[in-house]
Order: sequence, then structure tokens, then C-alpha cells
Amino acid sequence: MKNQQSILFLTLILLAVSAISCRKEILPKPDGQLRLDYPEATYDHFENDCPFTFDMNSEAVIKEKSDCNFEIHYPKMKATIYLTYKPVSGNIKVLLRDAQKLTYEHVIKADDILEQPFVNQDHRVYGMFYHVDGNAATNGQFYATDSTKHFIDCSVYFYAKPNFDSIMPAASYVKNDMQRLLESLRWKK
Repeated sequence: MKNQQSILFLTLILLAVSAISCRKEILPKPDGQLRLDYPEATYDHFENDCPFTFDMNSEAVIKEKSDCNFEIHYPKMKATIYLTYKPVSGNIKVLLRDAQKLTYEHVIKADDILEQPFVNQDHRVYGMFYHVDGNAATNGQFYATDSTKHFIDCSVYFYAKPNFDSIMPAASYVKNDMQRLLESLRWKK
């Protein structure tokens, strides 16, 4: 009898342990995200009759709109960089204020706006690059000037609902191109 009780006891323990240890916890699978890989950027020098030159991504398509204002399209990413040129004629404070105001209109949807000053004294290019994080309409903007003759305002927009998590790879790629555009910007003499 004692032997039967111990076998029964061991059987119950084994059943309890196996029931607890073999229990498979069911976890929901996370939503899948597309893996977006873009080719390594190569740059071409852009120059025309306008009073400035710059480098742009060779995959992008540039269209001149009017008076040295350009749209740089990224068809695969459904993104466009808008580059606006304005001559400076005693209105530098107004141009700077308008450029900063345009950036900070996105503060409602943005999680953070990081200002990155830009100074290239050798080529007299001074400006500010804005990294806009969050579900704002634009993820990057900058302005550049020589403070006496030339002023450029530049921003990127995606033709998709602002969802920073899903467009982050494309936004980073285009922001790097915008950074290159700013760094390569030269005023013609």
C-alpha cells in the first residue's frame, strides 16, 4: 500500500510539473514593418544660371519652378525637397524671422526640433539646419545666407500621412542629402 501511494504521489507530481512546464504562453505577434533599404547616395554637382551651386543626389530629379526656386523629387520615396531662393536687399531680419517661423509652426506635431548651426566662413555660407522629430509635416529644414546678397530656404515633405516610425528610414536618407546640399552650397561671384 505504501508503495502504491508513493507511485501515485510521484505520478501526480510528474503530471503537475509537466502541466505547468509544458504550458505554452500565447503572445501576439507584433505588426510587421517594411525593411526599406536605399542605395548608397552618390552626388552630382548642380549648376545653372542661378547665383549658387550645390551637390544633389544623383537618384533625385530636379525641376526649376521659377526665379531659382527648385523642387528636388525623390519618386521612389514620394518625397520632395523645396528650395526657395530670395535675394537679400536690406531684409535679412525678415527673411530669417520667416524661415524660423516656418520651422516652429511644426512644433504642435513635432516631438523635438534640434537646431544645428552651420558656418562655412571660407565660402560665406551661414545658416541653421533643423532636425524635426515626430509626426510633423516636414522632418528637415534649413536656411542659408551670405547675409548681404543671397538667402535660401529649404524643406522636405513626404506625400504620405505623417507617421515618423514608418518614414524614418526615408526621412534620414533625405535629411542626409539636405545636409550635403547645405555643406556644398556655394555663392557665385
